[in-house]
Amino acid sequence: MEEAVIRHYQKPDRDSVRKISWDTAFMGEPAGIFFEGQDVLADFLTRYFTDYEPESCFVAESGGKVVGYLIGAKDTRVLAKKFLFGIFPALLIYAFLKGVFFKKKNHIFFLNLLKSIFNGEFKMPDFSKDYPATLHINLAAGFRHSGIGSKLIQAYFDYLQAHNVKAVQLATMSEHSAEFFVKQGLCQLFAGKRTYFRYLTKKDTPVFIYGKKIA
Repeated sequence: MEEAVIRHYQKPDRDSVRKISWDTAFMGEPAGIFFEGQDVLADFLTRYFTDYEPESCFVAESGGKVVGYLIGAKDTRVLAKKFLFGIFPALLIYAFLKGVFFKKKNHIFFLNLLKSIFNGEFKMPDFSKDYPATLHINLAAGFRHSGIGSKLIQAYFDYLQAHNVKAVQLATMSEHSAEFFVKQGLCQLFAGKRTYFRYLTKKDTPVFIYGKKIA
């Protein structure tokens, strides 16, 4: 394996980031197991970061191709506002026009997701004041457990420190990823569970929030 180079995200990287986001959306596995509509899900997962705050994003490149990314935001409150009032309404219209809501697989997913929401499973403490920044990190299959993730995390932490951002938080639904984040110096701020994938996994899915003081 050629050693990966960590660099700032560039506009031509957008398609690669979106593809990796789809290929890893089901706890590291492709999203096709629970969802139909790659463009819609990729928009939901990545559009704010690549289109509104690309300067806070990094990619890992190996052999001339993007094999991983870290997409970040310096202020989760700005992210939430842009997403709620800008990206999300347009995405709903686009999804409707693409027929996403009428696909059986998506019907099942949305029904289970709504049950989780109504059961209060998405109620979590707001850490945005003390931990304003956030990140999402994913690596293509075959490039995990190689040190690339640690290099992406360190590049982002250095970036946040240079911009006087005092702390960062992130959410993960993977116990294995949680162990990785602890090794990067983050501490657990919250632990809960979600049930909307129970129809696929036959068990509840944990959700963790981790945080780290930077400056």
